[in-house]
Amino acid sequence: MSDVSFARDEVRRARYAVAAVFAVHGAVTGTFATRVPWIQDHASLGAGQLGFALAFTAFGASCAMPLAGRISHRFGSRTALRGLLALWTLSLVLPSLAPNLYTLFLAMFAYGASAGMADVAMNALGVEIERLLGKSIMSGLHGMWSAGALIGSAAGTLAAHLGSDARLHFSLAAAVLTVLGLVACTWALDLQPAEDEEPPPRFALPPRSALLIGTVGFCAVFAEGASLDWSAVFLRDRLASSAGVAAACTTGFMLTMAVARIAGDAVVNRFGAVRTVRAGGVLAVLGGLLIVFAGCPAVAMGGFALMGLGIAVVVPLCFAAAGHAGPHPSQAIAGVATITYTSGLIAPSLIGGVAQATSLVVSFCVVTALACGLAAFAGVLRSAERGGRTEVSRPAAAVPDPRP
Repeated sequence: MSDVSFARDEVRRARYAVAAVFAVHGAVTGTFATRVPWIQDHASLGAGQLGFALAFTAFGASCAMPLAGRISHRFGSRTALRGLLALWTLSLVLPSLAPNLYTLFLAMFAYGASAGMADVAMNALGVEIERLLGKSIMSGLHGMWSAGALIGSAAGTLAAHLGSDARLHFSLAAAVLTVLGLVACTWALDLQPAEDEEPPPRFALPPRSALLIGTVGFCAVFAEGASLDWSAVFLRDRLASSAGVAAACTTGFMLTMAVARIAGDAVVNRFGAVRTVRAGGVLAVLGGLLIVFAGCPAVAMGGFALMGLGIAVVVPLCFAAAGHAGPHPSQAIAGVATITYTSGLIAPSLIGGVAQATSLVVSFCVVTALACGLAAFAGVLRSAERGGRTEVSRPAAAVPDPRP
């Protein structure tokens, strides 16, 4: 990006604007997750078919994410973010319109592609603002994503409890979220590439330095995707919960994710990324064991809450490390995001496939085993943590911050 100085107040407004964008993005995900059982019934799908269809979300995202850097280079960060976010919010309607498995494949691919491009654009802009401010903000931004997902899932819980048609529910939610997203983007920073800056490639393989960081993110996103997409189904099918209680489980999962991410910057600054991720891995494993051995809905809901608490800050730390790794944050983030979204590609289909062959309990044994990887591989963030601190201590533009 070109070396442009921004006023302190302008950068702070941009921080709040991007935080609102993160919340809107999360609200779309939370809205969708609580109505997965409705979509399954509407399209007459089994567990394995549903898992295969959900895999197209991450498949679409992985294919489209590398394009986000190219779009931002062509149109500037603000215009690109505005267009990609609107595309994402409007795509919420598509899964509810699919009457069968094959149309759901197409709907989930488009839904995932728009999600991935908007995800890369907003994370890249968040990293640039973090550099300008000279302090960590990425966990808090992802906390706003979780807060938005919580609001979306809470509204979805109410809609499920009332037995509303998801087509109407998603249409109303998409309209509201599109307007909110367009308004928030008004105050985003308009970063433009330098005149001699080469555009990023349309498609790029993850750099070697991102592979180890991506391994940690892979474990976290697998647990997150499994919990987000299958928690409501688990409570309904395994523990005979009502639709409202099953949807409330997803809301509880999002609640712990939001709280942990909002507090995450302070925790990471105090204890460091490695210790934070290792402790989170232990909590995620404990949550997985509660889910596996749950005999009633309350215990399973507590397990999903612990799972959310344990994995909450992992992805923000991976994205922040990737964004500080080179001169093209969107390209680096797209590389790590491709690895983590591959986990999202595998998780739904694997959970559904294992459930079809055995049971959902066995599926969440797989989730619990992968959660152990957070504690085992957390050490790879040590060098990334040092690199991120060094990068942040040298902001791209002089924007003094009097606060400690």
